[in-house]
Amino acid sequence: MMNLTLQLNLHCAPLHISVKSSTATAAATRSWSCYASVSIPQPSNVNVLNGTPLSSDRKEIRLGLPSKGRMSNDTLELLKNCQLSVKQSNPRQYVAEIPQLSNLEVWFQRPKDIVRKLLSGDLDLGIVGLDTLSEYGQGNGDLIVVHEALEYGDCRLSLAIPQYGIFENINSLEELAKMPQWTENKPLRVATGFTYLGPKFMRENGLKHVTFSTADGALEAAPAMGIADAILDLVSSGTTLRENNLKEIEGGTVLESQAVLVASRKSMVQRKGVLETTHEILERLEAHLRAIGQFTVTANMRGSSAEEVAERVLSQPSLSGLQGPTISPVFCKRDGKVTADYYAIVICVPKKALYKSIQQLRAIGGSGVLISPLTYIFDEETPRWRQLLSELGL
Repeated sequence: MMNLTLQLNLHCAPLHISVKSSTATAAATRSWSCYASVSIPQPSNVNVLNGTPLSSDRKEIRLGLPSKGRMSNDTLELLKNCQLSVKQSNPRQYVAEIPQLSNLEVWFQRPKDIVRKLLSGDLDLGIVGLDTLSEYGQGNGDLIVVHEALEYGDCRLSLAIPQYGIFENINSLEELAKMPQWTENKPLRVATGFTYLGPKFMRENGLKHVTFSTADGALEAAPAMGIADAILDLVSSGTTLRENNLKEIEGGTVLESQAVLVASRKSMVQRKGVLETTHEILERLEAHLRAIGQFTVTANMRGSSAEEVAERVLSQPSLSGLQGPTISPVFCKRDGKVTADYYAIVICVPKKALYKSIQQLRAIGGSGVLISPLTYIFDEETPRWRQLLSELGL
């Protein structure tokens, strides 16, 4: 029988837990007029979860954003890069707006409160870390991840143990579980702030004798102080762990996390305008994130025809672009006649292949090579939108 002790009332059935608390794709640069015409399903009055109406009859759509710290700064920067700048009349206020999105209120909240208020119906959309969503959402079916990879806030929730003492030769979760020291009377003590994910992870991995405690401040000090044998915490580079003589172990990663866009299923189905707003935010995010690290390469090349030039370009492995090169004649006037001796080649190239692509272009006769970064790449329709509609049954 698994011995997990906590003093919090957790929804972690069937385990009884208590917690001890110690203390040619269209590329747009600045124009947003290139949206494809998309049919948005209309909201229903039926709650897809339990048939009840929304808890509030408010008309405004609400987006929750982190209120402080690096997560907040990175979120605001991402939205700004998507032409969705957040405007606050007073930096001390917790409510703001995005002028490009009508009828939308932005509410600055603690990440865990964003998740809670999505569940209570006080928010419709939110941006949080996947770790926060998983810990406080606890698998609730009303929460839908609309975009799972916003490319910032990267970290992992990981189990760490001391590098010394009885743990010196322990390098995996399996080895940790097999240590004879852990009994019903003397369980493995884990300090963590993740009192839902921690017990769930241990249970799923067969660790039978474990007790969890919550602690304020830096958890890395807990093993050295003798109040815990291990910690379960967020790790970015691992430097802080190493500086405190702690180590991660094989199989000890609970989840990989980064910022995600999450929405209330109930709000998207029932509240007017939420689905349309979600679609626009998603398209802007997708277009910007897809363009990161991509460059437009333009060059001139002599040729007898567009097809002949295309043959040369496509013979080089780095010059295929997104769907193929765009080739068009370059007209000039010679001896009083308009001729097209040159052709312009336009391709999209990732940053890591940029110099190699330029070399290949010049090798086949390219000249006057121009490079410019891409700001947005719009697809005909984002696959995530189709997945969302499928998830909603629309």
